[in-house]
Amino acid sequence: MAKKGYWVGHINVTSPERYKDYIAANALPFKKYGARFLVRNGACEVHGDALQGRRHVVIEFESYAIAKACYDSPEYQAAAKIRDEASTSDFVMIEGHEE
Repeated sequence: MAKKGYWVGHINVTSPERYKDYIAANALPFKKYGARFLVRNGACEVHGDALQGRRHVVIEFESYAIAKACYDSPEYQAAAKIRDEASTSDFVMIEGHEE
């Protein structure tokens, strides 16, 4: 069985109204690729300055390959253009750990 894949993002929203368009646009690829939000901007405690004031998101996929396929898909790339208009972010795509 393949290890799960994750997206971890720390987002600084610069245009809240436009960011709503990104959320609407990412719904299709996230559904298509089986994305599951584990964290979506809940209460948090940030230690250090770099991530202060940001949204924090963790999204799980069935595998790293599926996480990458979602990111590379035309549907998500169209949404990403909107994201880039409405925010700046730090993003990591990472393979999960299994014992």
